[in-house]
Amino acid sequence: MTSLDDMNGMNVQPSIPTPAQAPAPAPLRHPRALVPVLVGLGMLVAVVSSLGAPLIPTIAAEDHVAVSTAQWALTVTMLVGAIATPVMGRLGDGPHRKRVILGGLAAVFVGSLLAALPVGFACLLAGRALQGVGMGLVPLAIATARDALPPEKARGAVTTLSLTTAAGIGLGYPITGLFAEYLGMYAGFWFALATAAAAFLATLLVVPKPPHRPSTPMDVPGALLLAGGMAALLLALAEGERWGWLSARLLALAVAAVVLLGGWIAHSMRSTHPLVRVRLVKDRGVLVANLTTMVGGVGTYLLISLVTRYVQTPESGGYGFGASIVVTGLLLVPFSAASLVTGRLVRAMGRAATPGRMLPLGCLLSLGSLVCFLLARSSLWGIGAMMALAGLGVGVTFAVTPGLIVGGVPAAETGSAMSFNQVVKYIGYSTGSALSAVVLQASTPLGSALPTDDGYRNAGLVGCAAFLATGVIAVALTRAGARPRPSLVAAGAVAEARTEPSRT
Repeated sequence: MTSLDDMNGMNVQPSIPTPAQAPAPAPLRHPRALVPVLVGLGMLVAVVSSLGAPLIPTIAAEDHVAVSTAQWALTVTMLVGAIATPVMGRLGDGPHRKRVILGGLAAVFVGSLLAALPVGFACLLAGRALQGVGMGLVPLAIATARDALPPEKARGAVTTLSLTTAAGIGLGYPITGLFAEYLGMYAGFWFALATAAAAFLATLLVVPKPPHRPSTPMDVPGALLLAGGMAALLLALAEGERWGWLSARLLALAVAAVVLLGGWIAHSMRSTHPLVRVRLVKDRGVLVANLTTMVGGVGTYLLISLVTRYVQTPESGGYGFGASIVVTGLLLVPFSAASLVTGRLVRAMGRAATPGRMLPLGCLLSLGSLVCFLLARSSLWGIGAMMALAGLGVGVTFAVTPGLIVGGVPAAETGSAMSFNQVVKYIGYSTGSALSAVVLQASTPLGSALPTDDGYRNAGLVGCAAFLATGVIAVALTRAGARPRPSLVAAGAVAEARTEPSRT
């Protein structure tokens, strides 16, 4: 494998195997349409994953359930996504990737249909769970781009696809707000259904079959251990505020998560065909990517949670703007736009855009956005500008990390490795969301429904600590890599990773 120092002396854009190094992909019937279709898959996943976030109070009122119960409309999607993503990644590393993508889109379609039917909360919850299956599509889209496109085009496509999740956050909220305000609560789910149907048809016509590789036996025990551990961990994070962080059932969940995930790691180290090759996760570049993704995800979702809650707070509380769902969603559009712009900026920087330079820069920009929130949150325009700065920071970080992963694993393992990175991202997002709720709840006076303004300051400081820790991790690990072998540096590519025979 190429060391991280090798990548620091090269372009951050991921090295893509040449035809001599990798199996030949199927010919493209619509080469110009492939990248837009893959990006469309990513945007569908991003919008669906955030669809419904501003609707929690409305869901509680419409379906006559408690707000804490309605919150499961979000939690169940993340739970299913965390479980489905690595499984789909492993299945997608074989010859059936296109079928797996179509199956994921079918699940989103059926889930959107169930969620759109006004027949009760249980049906909506089942629909949101099925929509969570679609969260595993982004790693498969990245693996498709890597296999099907020429190296110079694949690099840009991988970078763009890696940003769709962050960019989609800025689209999901305003779309949800517009539909909810003018067409009713269920209209957004009908929109998701139509989008999933269009994506299914486009995938069927445009996305090629993957290069011929032998099928990999499914690691069922590993999948069950990882699914159980992730479910226990995310359930504990989601319910910690309501149950109490020292309650018996939450501590039992935490212990179960540690035992199951520890068992999964031990099983993966021994298994011939593990769900995720833990030895690849230990590659220095992959380790940097996963750690910065997770800790940076904490800060990102903490910031988004703070902003959306702060601006909707009635002015009678002494702060806030009493903003509508639509206005709140529009404030995230600068975040989305800036995230996409950074992909082009990183590619334009060429060889100067190394992980050792770009990751600390991304963390610094994100940290600056939270500092702005702490010091200047007195106007909606200021908050919009702050979200644009946050988008730049998050965009830089997420533009760099896929290159580290793609450059550190064999071609046949791309889908699995990227799927694990998505799971790590979901853990960070869940933790950030939970932390925002915990800190704000600790600053809420007895008998009051609103936290004090100091609560937002304290939560902002926690976010600053998260981005600062991300920067420290990036700097420490990128400088600690061993020097590469001269042959690999001269190749200017991750030759060892590309020529290593697949063990799957």
